[in-house]
Amino acid sequence: MNLLRCILLLLLGPGLALGQSAQPNKISDLPNQPEAVVRNLYQQVVARHLVGIPREAEMKFFAPYLSSELLHRIGLARACQADFFRQNPRPDLKPAFGWLELGLFTGGDERASPGTFQIERKEAEKDGAFRVVVRLTWRPPDGPGFWHVAAIVVPEGSRFVVDNVVFLKDENMSPLAPAEWRLSAELSQGCNGPHWVGFGDQRNSPTPNQK
Repeated sequence: MNLLRCILLLLLGPGLALGQSAQPNKISDLPNQPEAVVRNLYQQVVARHLVGIPREAEMKFFAPYLSSELLHRIGLARACQADFFRQNPRPDLKPAFGWLELGLFTGGDERASPGTFQIERKEAEKDGAFRVVVRLTWRPPDGPGFWHVAAIVVPEGSRFVVDNVVFLKDENMSPLAPAEWRLSAELSQGCNGPHWVGFGDQRNSPTPNQK
């Protein structure tokens, strides 16, 4: 009897080991995770009314939902902003960087402080990325209405993170505004890495005029 039991264990052992080692892929097993990370991010955005480049202390509320690449871009923009003030110490000089009144995840001007958000849809893109479209509404003092942005969500390690934000054109924007523009491009405007170099002739697509 003991011999038969040993034979059975030898036959079944490899299969049991294989079953134990075949762990499910965390990303493929969480089809709603792109929406979840966007939802968590925009809960913080609506609650905190982020305008411009956040200070390092503020980043703790947003960093868990952002990709390492986007965090790097924000860090470079913060250093470039500091370099601008080193080069232009006059207190009466309005800063020239485009993100001064930009809501990094929502848009410029009044759009920096939305009242509510709603995730409308998820669209698959190449390389495992997703475009998650978010509907944002004005705060009551700014009147009724809404606009849309799209968060680009990518896999990073065993989780999804927001890697970029696309600001989508609507009827409230200038007719000369581009159909869409991206946070990553805005963060680098006027900068050469951490150094402020100004726009010169390179800035041919300024932030669109909005409501």
